[in-house]
Amino acid sequence: RKLDSTSAQNIEFLQVIAKREESIHQCQLRLEEKSRECSSLARQLEMAIEDAKRQVEQARERAVSRERAAQSKMLDLETELSRNKTELNQLHRNKEDAERRYESRLQDLRDRLEQSESTNRSMQNYVQFLKSSYDNVF
Repeated sequence: RKLDSTSAQNIEFLQVIAKREESIHQCQLRLEEKSRECSSLARQLEMAIEDAKRQVEQARERAVSRERAAQSKMLDLETELSRNKTELNQLHRNKEDAERRYESRLQDLRDRLEQSESTNRSMQNYVQFLKSSYDNVF
């Protein structure tokens, strides 16, 4: 009887062990599946990180390129502005020189005109004097 009882217990234990082994086997299968899934997700994450790094690097390079272009353009514009200011100053000096020459020539012409008018008056007075002298003589 004891033997039968022990045998029955052994059979129960064997069934429990078999169920536990099956449960362990199922858990191992799920673990392997989850491990594969985690590995796949890790690879996807690494690829996404690499892609993000690449995009960030490209965006940074574009920004640096745009900044260089803007600095170059700004330098060109500053150079052009400086050249235009120099040219404008030169034109102002040329204008002032031309105005001084014009004023000087105008003054010379006025002086000559005044001298001519003075000479003309003197000659007219002399002619008048001569006429009057000839009239008195004749």
